[in-house]
Amino acid sequence: MSGLNIPLAAGLAALAAGGVAYVFVLPYLSGERRSVERRKAMSVVTSSVSRATIVSRRDQVAKSLKEVEAKKQGTKVTLELKLQRAGLAWTQRTFYVVSVVSALFLAMLIFIVSGNVIAGLGAIFVGGFGLPQWFLSFRRKRRIAAFIKELPTAIDIITRGVRAGIPVGDCFRIISREAEEPIRSEFRTVVEAQTLGLSLGDALVKMYERVPVSDVNFFAIVIGVQAKSGGNLSEALSNLSRVLRERKKMAGKIQAMSMEAKASGGIIAALPFIVATLTYVSSPDYISLLWLTDIGKMALVASAIWMSLGIFTMKKMISFDV
Repeated sequence: MSGLNIPLAAGLAALAAGGVAYVFVLPYLSGERRSVERRKAMSVVTSSVSRATIVSRRDQVAKSLKEVEAKKQGTKVTLELKLQRAGLAWTQRTFYVVSVVSALFLAMLIFIVSGNVIAGLGAIFVGGFGLPQWFLSFRRKRRIAAFIKELPTAIDIITRGVRAGIPVGDCFRIISREAEEPIRSEFRTVVEAQTLGLSLGDALVKMYERVPVSDVNFFAIVIGVQAKSGGNLSEALSNLSRVLRERKKMAGKIQAMSMEAKASGGIIAALPFIVATLTYVSSPDYISLLWLTDIGKMALVASAIWMSLGIFTMKKMISFDV
């Protein structure tokens, strides 16, 4: 038995030595270890290069954002810019003429109705400065609302065009021909600015000056950063369009939920005037003391002040920005 155990033990020892040699020596002989080391080195180099690329990309995006924001700062709101925001093709001279005519007409009307010179002079101020500025503000708000409504559709057109291989400039031309106002006129202005040599990013910054809302600001930043740093424009615009539509949905929900509070505020604000009118119809001598006596006039002034404070407070409470 001992004679058989010696060869068996020797065979097992040789087998073990061969296994050890296969594990530790064969990789060096076959080049597998060198291959593994090269892959590790390449992975380290690739990771460092990709990290450097990401850092460089971030630096480029940050620089582009700073350039876009720098171009937007320092814009002076002139009368010409106010007319552009209102969508009016008037010159400054036309606006001044309209203001003078409005002041004279309102002053004559108030003077004829009241016969009071002071009231006529006050009407000149209101008609010459108040009404024209209110008209510009009204037109600007209505134009901006129409622009925001159509902007996601225009962005979707650009997204589909870019994905189909159409250049961005051609997408802008399509919108300038086929979109609704005021999108059509604004994009036509951008196309004309590009024709004159202005870059697309600068032209969109000018659009933001004419339509000063955050949606146009986001759009200008996306286009400007893509033009400076590159990237997937269709994906960025698709995300922007989705965000704008979600904001619009949220604004609609907020408006629907706040309608009850707005109706209550309107009823409360109109109630004193309704009561005063009904009281004057039924007992004019009773309520006329409010404007015929000094104490009544003081009460009217105090009531108007408190009423204005209440209305402004209710308006602030039921107004939400999205």
